[in-house]
Amino acid sequence: MKNLPIEDLIERARILTEAMPYINAFRGAVVVIKYGGHAMIDEDLKRTVIQDIVLMELVGMKPVVVHGGGPEITALMKKLNLQPKFVQGQRVTDAETLEVAEMVLAGKLNGEIVNSINQTGGRAVGLSGKDGGLILASKLGAGEDGTADIGFVGEVESVHPRIISILTENQFIPVIAPIGVDRNGQTYNINADSVAGAIAIALKSAKLILLTDVKGIYRDPKDESSIMPTIYTGEVEGLIEKGVITGGMIPKTRGCVEAIRKGVGKTHILDGRVPHSLLLELFTDRGIGTQIIP
Repeated sequence: MKNLPIEDLIERARILTEAMPYINAFRGAVVVIKYGGHAMIDEDLKRTVIQDIVLMELVGMKPVVVHGGGPEITALMKKLNLQPKFVQGQRVTDAETLEVAEMVLAGKLNGEIVNSINQTGGRAVGLSGKDGGLILASKLGAGEDGTADIGFVGEVESVHPRIISILTENQFIPVIAPIGVDRNGQTYNINADSVAGAIAIALKSAKLILLTDVKGIYRDPKDESSIMPTIYTGEVEGLIEKGVITGGMIPKTRGCVEAIRKGVGKTHILDGRVPHSLLLELFTDRGIGTQIIP
């Protein structure tokens, strides 16, 4: 630090000054982060995401992390000689697959993220939807053709967020695996985007942030330079009809719209492949990715 040119030190001071109004605006605010994609696989990106989350808590925000883990589930299934199957993008989850999914999500990955946050200077606590009655789930309906049954895949019926609030009020960072349980005690694997949205709604969070493997939403899906910095909720269905929002981005954007209509302040779709994407979005004038707002 002492050997840095004065110009570099001044630039660091300018960056901190630019962040001040954002830090002030979001002090005490709940921010739900869906952590997934390449940012969970690349070691350098893992480190920067964890640093961002810890810094958010240190400046007074209340980050809540919901993580996925599809590639890791698939990898362990193959090691166990279990063949992964998918229907319309959803993993077919029989009893054996469910056991693997819970081992990976609520065990291995959840523990690794918690440990990384703690080693970086934060205080994290790992949860699944089973803890404290957090997520009441129900079986996801059959496929669009009316015949597909993909097993123990669930959807969120309700969220009871008291355990999250207890943790955040005491400066702990909740790290949540997308596992839920129904009224009869049956466990379900649930889409992490859906869980993050439902938790953001239950907490009336200031922001819901989805880390993805794309830069955001493009006006021309073939041109990454045509990224749309802001989309209003009323525009989303029209953009879907025009083919601007396609594929896996459709449920993500619809989930963002639902979250806003049910009380979440803003939603953001960010490129998790960009180092410190959370800080760039939250604490700089320019921001990155696409925000979906009322």
